[in-house]
Amino acid sequence: MKILKIIATIALVGFVGIQFIPTERNQSDTVPETDFMLVHNVPETIQKKLQVSCYDCHSNNTQYPWYNKIQPAAWFLEDHIKEGKAELNFNEWDSLSSRRKSSKLRSIIKQIESGEMPLDSYTLIHKDAKFSEAEAEELINFITQLKDSL
Repeated sequence: MKILKIIATIALVGFVGIQFIPTERNQSDTVPETDFMLVHNVPETIQKKLQVSCYDCHSNNTQYPWYNKIQPAAWFLEDHIKEGKAELNFNEWDSLSSRRKSSKLRSIIKQIESGEMPLDSYTLIHKDAKFSEAEAEELINFITQLKDSL
C-alpha cells in the first residue's frame, strides 16, 4: 500500500509539473491577403463550414477549446495543428503555385469523400465540424468548380 502512495504522489507531482511547460499558440489578429476565402468568392455557407471544420488546424488562427491549457492535451493539440498547417494552410493559399493549388484541391475532395477530414479525433469533441451529406456534396461541388477554373 505504501508503494501505491509513492507512485500516486510521483504521478501527481509529475502531472502538476508538466502544466508549467508552455506550448506555442496558433493565433493571429489579422487575416492575410493570401487567405483562401479572400482570394476566392466562397459562398457564405461554405465559408462558415470551412471555419468550423477546417480552419482550427489549417490556418494561422485556432479557436482553442477549454482543455488547451491542460498538458498533455495541449501538446497533442500543438502537434496536430503544426501537422495540419504543414499539409495545408488556408491563410497562405494564394502563395501556392497553380499546380500546387490544384493538387491541394484534389486532395481536399478525396479526403472529404473518404471521410478522412475532418478527423474523427476533432469531430469527437467538435460535433458541429462534421459534414452532413448535403454539406459535403456542396463543398465538393464548389471545390471541383474551383479546381476546374484554375
